[in-house]
Amino acid sequence: MRHANVVILTDETEFAQLLTACWQAERQAPNITVLNSDSWREQAAPTHDLVVVGPVRDGKITSVLRSLDPATAVILCAPADSREFGQLRTKYPRLVHIPLREDWAQTLLLVAGESLRRAKALQTARQAEQNAARNENHATLGRYMLDMKHSVNNALTSMLGNAELLLLEPGRLAADTREQIETMHTMALRIHEIFQRFSSLETEMQFAERKSQTETERQSQVVAAS
Repeated sequence: MRHANVVILTDETEFAQLLTACWQAERQAPNITVLNSDSWREQAAPTHDLVVVGPVRDGKITSVLRSLDPATAVILCAPADSREFGQLRTKYPRLVHIPLREDWAQTLLLVAGESLRRAKALQTARQAEQNAARNENHATLGRYMLDMKHSVNNALTSMLGNAELLLLEPGRLAADTREQIETMHTMALRIHEIFQRFSSLETEMQFAERKSQTETERQSQVVAAS
C-alpha cells in the first residue's frame, strides 16, 4: 500500500482530515490527494489506484462516478439511508459503500487495504498478459528465423564457395573487383556467424514461454483468491 495512490474526494474538511490522519498512523500509508467536488470537475483526476468519495454536495456524486473509469476502485462513504446512494447502487454494482457511523474510519481502512491489494493483483496480471503476448510475438519471429536457417545457410555456402573460387585466380580479376569480392566474402562470413547464434535460440524461446506461462497462471490464481 505504500506506493498506492489514493484520492479522497469530499466537500467536508473534517472528513478528509480524519481519514488522512488515520491512514498516516498506519505503518504503510498510501500517497493521498484530497480534492473537493469543484476541483475534481475543473481538473483532470490525478493518477489513482483508489478513490474514496466522502460527503459532497447534493447531486455531485453521480457526476463524479460518471467521470471515472469503470474499473476504478471506489469506496463511497455516505449515510445508509441516502436516497442518492440507492440509485447509484443499481448503476455501479462494483461500488463499495461504507455507512457513516461511529466506526466508519477503521472499516474504511480495512476495505481500502483489500481494494488496493486486489487492484495491485489485477495490474500485475495485466502486465503478465502483456509480457506473454510480447514474448509470443518474439517467439513467432524466432521460429520463422529457425525455419529459414537451413535455406539461408545453403545460400551463404554458395556465396562463400563462389567467392573463394574467384579469389583463387587473382590474375583474372582487376584490383577493384577483387576488393569487392573480398568484401562480399567477409560479409557472408559475418552473416553465417550471426545465424550460428540461432542454434541455441529454440531452447531459450521454450524457456521464456514456460516462464511467462507460469507467471500468468500464478497471477491469475492470486486474483482469483483475492
